[in-house]
Amino acid sequence: MTVRNVESFIAGAWLAPDSSAREIRDAVTGSVMARAGRSSVDASALIDHATGVGAPALQAMTFHDRARMLKALALYLQERKEVLYDLSFSTGATQKDHLIDVDGGIGTMLVIASKGRREMPDGHVYVDGGVEQLSRSGSFVGQHVCTPLQGVAVHINAFNFPVWGMLEKLAPTLLAGMPAIVKPATTTCYVTEACVRMLVESGILPDGALQLVTGGLGDLLDHLGPQDVVSFTGSAETAFGLRSAPNLLRNSVRFVAEQDSLNASILGPDAVAGTPEFDLFVTEVHREMTTKAGQKCTAIRRIIAPQAQVDAVLAAVSDRLRETVIGDPRDPATRMGPLVSDAQRRDVLDKCATLATEAERVFGDPDTFDVHGADARNGAFLLPMLYHCADPDAARHVHETEAFGPVATVMGYRDLSHAIALVNRGLGSLVASVITHDPDVAREMVMGAGACHGRLYFNNRDSMAEATGHGSPLPHMVHGGPGRAGGGEELGGVRGVLHYMQRTAVQGSPNILSAVTGQWVPGATTRQGPAHPFRRNFDDVQIGETLHTAEREVTLEDIEHFADFTGDTFYAHMDDDAAKRNPFFPGRVAHGYLLLSFAAGLFVDPDEGPVLANTGLDSLRFQKPVSAGDRIKVQLTVRQKTRRTESYGEVRWHVILRNQDDAPVAEYELLTMNAYADPR
Repeated sequence: MTVRNVESFIAGAWLAPDSSAREIRDAVTGSVMARAGRSSVDASALIDHATGVGAPALQAMTFHDRARMLKALALYLQERKEVLYDLSFSTGATQKDHLIDVDGGIGTMLVIASKGRREMPDGHVYVDGGVEQLSRSGSFVGQHVCTPLQGVAVHINAFNFPVWGMLEKLAPTLLAGMPAIVKPATTTCYVTEACVRMLVESGILPDGALQLVTGGLGDLLDHLGPQDVVSFTGSAETAFGLRSAPNLLRNSVRFVAEQDSLNASILGPDAVAGTPEFDLFVTEVHREMTTKAGQKCTAIRRIIAPQAQVDAVLAAVSDRLRETVIGDPRDPATRMGPLVSDAQRRDVLDKCATLATEAERVFGDPDTFDVHGADARNGAFLLPMLYHCADPDAARHVHETEAFGPVATVMGYRDLSHAIALVNRGLGSLVASVITHDPDVAREMVMGAGACHGRLYFNNRDSMAEATGHGSPLPHMVHGGPGRAGGGEELGGVRGVLHYMQRTAVQGSPNILSAVTGQWVPGATTRQGPAHPFRRNFDDVQIGETLHTAEREVTLEDIEHFADFTGDTFYAHMDDDAAKRNPFFPGRVAHGYLLLSFAAGLFVDPDEGPVLANTGLDSLRFQKPVSAGDRIKVQLTVRQKTRRTESYGEVRWHVILRNQDDAPVAEYELLTMNAYADPR
């Protein structure tokens, strides 16, 4: 077998390993297949290239530019993923495991790209929340905004997901506008290196946006400052050592950790043997024990079942494990491949010896099992092992020791409060799942266990056909957990992006805030355009451009006609005496939706033009009732513009209705799609 030299990508150059490189062995055959690492890493070159070249290029782009870049990168990888599959077999991963790591990483990048386009502005400043009025008249206001940190993000990733682990951190980092230095675990870094090569060779990334260090980081962490971020995935022991580094503490370097976790799955008291929920529970447990050979940070380690169902659970899970084909991951018949290395296998067995002091092994003899299509003596193969802890209250190790492999422990509970106490004994997990068809059980679990778990996953017969599984972090939701799980969060859509940005409270006049955010703020200067704003295309209409309409009187006949036409005969519109008994109304009043219709009639230009569609309205508030005889008028102002497709963009209009006394009666934001002057 040819030994592969796994290179680092530093300051725009690929650097081969040197004589200090560490050997990497194939998980299936045990033979040396690669070498990685250098005796020294030039920290200054890494940081200077990231902050001096990568950061300016990224931050010159808008959020939408960066989102389009992410989508293009993901599609580029999608076309070349077979190369990553082929390499990943040597990590012990099966074809199904590749779908989680490779396809999952690409899918995560696509979701983050989509959220960047849909939920972030086509600009350089992210607005966080609404405008705060800080003075009586509104001449002094405040707004929280987020801008990219000016340093570099250092990503230290675990061995089990060499592609997903990188991309799930990289996508929000790049979307934020921050360059990244990726340090994969050496054991599987050859897969990460191949993925980074694809990203670099695509020509899509700006120079300096991504660098790769295979092997050790050297003293890089000693050179980081308050504008930098360290994002870590791995063991609690390593996380503690890194986050305690004097330089990181001294400079308050942001440290995001996702670490060891004693995740659990709870069988609800209603989910007895023979129910769909019981069968689903067994399926989830089996999948989490065997996928990636149990080497998942979200895998189920503790199986918590009603005491009366423990024997049935032990039997059903054992039967499923007995049917699991262990062997060469390249063979389609294989359900579970080897662990990533013999060192990892030994570590799991050491942890199992600790578990065995409190629990009985009921399935899986690590010294006697068959391997399909491979030699068990050379590869890092291990049989799944199932334990039973008869006294989980007295036990300590089963709640504290994670065997990072195909190992789980069953324990019984007396009632739901006991189950909650047991699941919380893990002192913080990434995920706990509850299989139940009883909504009351779900609510009690959230109230009792929510504070100890980053994610609570509920599944039953209603959702099982579409549910993604206990062990699947999704880019839409936060991934992380309290306590033992590291106390950090990743993913979660835009929430994950904000880890790489600084939230700043900006205070000033409405005009100042409008200039900073690129959005019109109520109270800021308005201007009248050269034509009706609906006659102006997306490119020509300007932020702050305003139309003031004529007045329209609201008559009693209007109110009654609207009630008859729509069927909305609510008493406040039709019964004067009843309306007067209502503390909100002086008597019969106009329908709120009648006022919105009249407002549209006042500001809409009827002829065909660049406004293509009204796609909705946000933040509607009715502020003052309108009675028959009142007159209303509209102020329509361009609040924000966002490019959406190749041919049209979204215009967000601030709409305020006032009565004859200039008192506000309704306020909302209208969204329209407007054609560009010259479609791309």
